[in-house]
Amino acid sequence: MKIAVIDDERPSRKELIHQILSAMPDSHIEEADSGSNALELISSQPFDLLFVDINLNDMEGTTLAAAARRILPDAQIVFATAYSQYAVKAFELGVNNYILKPFDPDRVRRVLEKCCHDLNQSKASPAPVPGPGPSASQPAAPVPPSARMAINVNRTIVMLDIPQIVYIETSGRSCIIHTATRDYTENQLLGEYEKRLAPHGFFRIHKSYLVNLGYITEMFPWANNSLAVKMQGFEKEILPVGREKVKSLRQLLGI
Repeated sequence: MKIAVIDDERPSRKELIHQILSAMPDSHIEEADSGSNALELISSQPFDLLFVDINLNDMEGTTLAAAARRILPDAQIVFATAYSQYAVKAFELGVNNYILKPFDPDRVRRVLEKCCHDLNQSKASPAPVPGPGPSASQPAAPVPPSARMAINVNRTIVMLDIPQIVYIETSGRSCIIHTATRDYTENQLLGEYEKRLAPHGFFRIHKSYLVNLGYITEMFPWANNSLAVKMQGFEKEILPVGREKVKSLRQLLGI
């Protein structure tokens, strides 16, 4: 089995690698110390299993997991975290499993065994036969609940279709959510949106901006040897990219 261990803390990486090799000596293991390095790694070679730390130094582990799902759709993904609340988040994101820090050898072994089993089952299963496409007479399917986000606007709960969100910016102690049709202001931290929206193709390009990668129309040089982007429908707005985010953004966009 080919495994990638992704963690920005070297002692954690080495401890997990040691436990993996103890349980599965024939494993081939690569490691990465950041989200951007991990993207380079998984884009250059295939992996069966990824262990992803939830709190990387340059991006959320949830953002990396979402990107990894697109790059390696058949790989198993396991969150490594010191926070038990991410156990639920792992399954919400479609991640296959999780392990808690400090690592327990029995737990690591069980997770490895389950991932091996699931990979073998996946390889043994025949490819699904495509069914007939939707007819013109059929009504459009509603947006699934997982693709919607509830926000509180003037004591009213508004359900937003996540694909309609173009970008979110900070404004004092609140955030402005820019959608394709209108803007909303909510008293919420940008970091909370970052965690919620990472699986849906959003990336925090700057301490003040969280963008939907699918709406980026331009990227160009900006001040201090950094970059800036423009978003579809908001071409008059220039959103700066933090210098520490440039490499990860380029990799997420495949450029």
